[in-house]
Amino acid sequence: MRIFLTLASALSLSACGLSPMYAGGGSGEVAQGLAAVDVPPIAGKAGWLVRNALVDKLGAAGVASPRYRLDVRLDDSLEGLAVLADDTVSRERRTLRARYQLVDAATGDILLDATEGTDAGIDVVSSEYATIAAEQTALENLSVEIADRIVTRVALTLRDQ
Repeated sequence: MRIFLTLASALSLSACGLSPMYAGGGSGEVAQGLAAVDVPPIAGKAGWLVRNALVDKLGAAGVASPRYRLDVRLDDSLEGLAVLADDTVSRERRTLRARYQLVDAATGDILLDATEGTDAGIDVVSSEYATIAAEQTALENLSVEIADRIVTRVALTLRDQ
């Protein structure tokens, strides 16, 4: 009975048309497409962090000649949220927004034009060093999260090409 259920579920899944995005591993179409994406430098510290995360994630399949270009513009903001009675801020929010375009390098066609954004809350404590360290850690974490989201959208776009 158990074998029958396993076979029935395998047949039903194969009939639905689903296929793994990264089929073929590093030599698959999507992985090779991701490896062929060039990321030009992005302005600012957040840009440096996001670009490094993107290069790490896109280049996982190996080096290929750039077929696509990923243009990214970032907006990094830090704002105070909670103000105490003595006019000091006790909580901050760091927001990182990215507008990006995936461009076919050969034709100049824009294949993807999208935005991503994320934010993080930061406690402001009496130690200025601790607060600055928390702000920097938040920026590093947001950069990785934005890069993850961008790579996912690019992979979906390349899969549909």
